[in-house]
Amino acid sequence: MSHILLEVCVDDAEGLEAAIEGGADRIELCSALQLGGLTPSPSLIALASLATIPVYAMIRPRAGDFVYTDREIEQMQYDIYAARAAGLAGVVFGASRPDGNLDPHALEQLMRETDGLGTTLHRAFDLVPYIDEAVRIAIDTGFGRILTSGRARTALEGLDDLEKAFAAADGKISIMPGSGLTAENVETLLSRLPVTEVHASCGVALPSREGNIVRLGFEDGLRRKTDKHRVAALKRKLL
Repeated sequence: MSHILLEVCVDDAEGLEAAIEGGADRIELCSALQLGGLTPSPSLIALASLATIPVYAMIRPRAGDFVYTDREIEQMQYDIYAARAAGLAGVVFGASRPDGNLDPHALEQLMRETDGLGTTLHRAFDLVPYIDEAVRIAIDTGFGRILTSGRARTALEGLDDLEKAFAAADGKISIMPGSGLTAENVETLLSRLPVTEVHASCGVALPSREGNIVRLGFEDGLRRKTDKHRVAALKRKLL
């Protein structure tokens, strides 16, 4: 088996360091991973620009759905520009219509700002009703890859739809499975799919803080941190 690229998603400086030390090949840089990942802060982007491996910034201005207003699209365009100006390698974004289909017009508007950047279509893909059509839109828009769990909660639960996505892609775009992948279960995925890259958080839950930190809403009780040992263990399974 040839080397399979490992992308690790992180949302703070400590996670960035742990992912690199663990042997990640690429970083997806976010804030608020407990919400699925939002656009990282300018300071975290600046720090990540010094990384020794490629870093892709999540471009997602708020939590919730991926149906964006014109003003939100404009904000995302500025965020893409900022990621490129900081020297990051790429960006991760998506946009949907209210029915769950991808929004080609919004995606094309955003793609126009990505000159020189790698591009990943995020898990807005997992809301689509028709896999073949969504893959075609991603290819036509010019994305380099699609991050997907196969429209399921985890990639292992979505294996059947992941197979359909690989078939629809037909080598024209990379399909990057992600969600719930660990060193303990990734071999099941590799036995079914012609994978060239995978996405994981490699996180461990942290104890919830007690008292005023939670009571006053400074934390939601869902804290996790990137674990370099989990990164390394998963990386070994991909070599």
